[in-house]
Amino acid sequence: MFTVKTGTIMEASNISYRAWAVGIYIFMTNIKGVSSMHLQRELGIGQRAAWFMMHRLRLAFSGDAGPFDGPVEVDETHFGGERRELREAGIGRGDVGKTAVVGMKDWETKQVSAKVAASTDKATLQGFVADNAAPDATVYTDEAAAYKGMSFNHESMNHSVSEYVRDMAHTNGVESLWSMMKRGHDGIYHRMSPKHLDRYSQEFAGRHNIRDADTIDQIENLIAGIVGKRLLYRELISDNGLSSGARS
Repeated sequence: MFTVKTGTIMEASNISYRAWAVGIYIFMTNIKGVSSMHLQRELGIGQRAAWFMMHRLRLAFSGDAGPFDGPVEVDETHFGGERRELREAGIGRGDVGKTAVVGMKDWETKQVSAKVAASTDKATLQGFVADNAAPDATVYTDEAAAYKGMSFNHESMNHSVSEYVRDMAHTNGVESLWSMMKRGHDGIYHRMSPKHLDRYSQEFAGRHNIRDADTIDQIENLIAGIVGKRLLYRELISDNGLSSGARS
């Protein structure tokens, strides 16, 4: 049977239209995100149903924001924590046990794009740049060796010697995305497993891209994004090769 839910993230959902409408409003008016436990209480539904709803709403933010004409800045960050056994062995420093997220910001449009990076090697990071930046875009990064040799007009800042701005070049803009995402991680979600981290990345990139719009326009933007997308619960919990274990 065809309903207005058909062909959207709400398809086959037993949650009422009213609960979906209120859930979308709550989701969009909490800029650092909202926990499934909070949504459960507000909507009077089960925690699992609220968790599933949240991931479907994050899916609505998915989609390519680029290619960006530039100039663009690119940066990575890491989420997760040191594994206990490594920490106890005295080798749990830096990015050990963490999952990388790479992001890009266009200076002209102020739009961002972000995704989980399987690695921070040359092929992965330069592939992300190639997928999201126009061929003639100027690219600003830090001094990471993985960015060297790109087929772009490329300039880097040497963060290791406290160089963060050179003339107009910097990566401070995309770092504002990381700041908000980490506030959501620390203050709301507390844990983002590698298995689902990419959808959290899409959530915060999407929030960043419409942050200056009025609330009603933000909601309309999200609703436009629910069409043609569907996430089944069995797909959500199925093995995607990444750990679902909690990392703080």
